[in-house]
Amino acid sequence: MEIKNIQKLVHDWILTHGVRYFDVLTNTILLSEEVGEVSRIIARRYGEQSRKNNFQEKNEDLGEELSDVLFVVICLANQNGINLEECFHKKLKKKEIRDHKRHHKNEKLK
Repeated sequence: MEIKNIQKLVHDWILTHGVRYFDVLTNTILLSEEVGEVSRIIARRYGEQSRKNNFQEKNEDLGEELSDVLFVVICLANQNGINLEECFHKKLKKKEIRDHKRHHKNEKLK
């Protein structure tokens, strides 16, 4: 699915189920919250952080939490009239030029 279609899907969902977009400030705070949930899972799964005694597997769905991050990012893009697909391709091109040789010379990646 193309990003522009995902942006439309989110927009239609907001209008149908969400009444309206939360304001940009609220969505930015929600984005921080969702990124924190992703970080919590990764810290416990791959880092040294221990799980709490009342740990429940259902609270550890990394895919679901990443989808929450994506949803809020798309809301912010829609609210600000940003075509994420266009911006993403532009950024990818910039990174290709900037980072190609840089990463090939990185001994830690070999």
